[in-house]
Formats: sequence, C-alpha cells, structure tokens
Amino acid sequence: MTVYNIYIFDKIGTCLFYKSWNAKKAAQSLSQDEEFKLMYGMIFSIKSFISRMSDTTSKDSFVGYRTSHYKLHYYESPTGVKVVLNTDVNVGKLQDTLQYIYKRIFVEYVTGNPQCKPDCWVDSELFVKTLSQYIESLNFFA
Repeated sequence: MTVYNIYIFDKIGTCLFYKSWNAKKAAQSLSQDEEFKLMYGMIFSIKSFISRMSDTTSKDSFVGYRTSHYKLHYYESPTGVKVVLNTDVNVGKLQDTLQYIYKRIFVEYVTGNPQCKPDCWVDSELFVKTLSQYIESLNFFA
C-alpha cells in the first residue's frame, strides 16, 4: 500500500499545496497548473452531480472514490478548504486522517501563521516538514 499525492485547495479552487510521493507519471504530461485545474474540476463536478442526485445537502456526502488503479480520499472543512489524498486501492477510509491533516497541521501551521498569506501557495517549511512526517508515519505509507 502507498500514498501517491496530496492536494490542498482553497474554497475557490486555488491549489494551496501539492506534494507527490510515489505517483506514477502519465504518458501525456500536463503542466502542474493544468493538473491542479483538472483535479479541482473533477472534484467540483462530482460534488455537483452528487448534490443533484441526492436529497441531502451535507458537505459529507462525497468522501472519495475508487478506481482499479488508485483511491481518492476527500475532506472539505467548514471553511471550504479541500484536502485530496490519492492512495493505493487497498487503503481503507481516511476521513479521520484528512480531518487531522486539516485541523492539526494545516490550521496550526498555515492558518495560524501570520507569514502565510491567505489563498496563496503554502511554502512554510514547518508545514511541509510536519505534513510529510505525518503522512510518512502512516502504517500504509510505502
């Protein structure tokens, strides 16, 4: 089992952070900005489809999906920050892990950091180090 990558988006779809560990590169390479737009657009479309098909309007109605090659885990905070973690298909549900990343790492090292500007790329070394250490400590990280 393994972790491929993580994306963190703000409420309007700007990618605030991205890190890749074991992601396989596609044959057709996209620019990083195009990849961010595709990922956010896919999440937006899936959530929109779910809201049209569902009789509930809960933010928790979409928590991820699975393909034959990877599993996408999704968490949206009350402020609209979106955390997307792509893993191997054999990894279980990660809602608690994503909530921890948001509440204990992102909020503490980004939102609470006066040097981090809102809605801008996160380049805090302490945030990157803490997040990397946390993800690499997970029992399914390989």
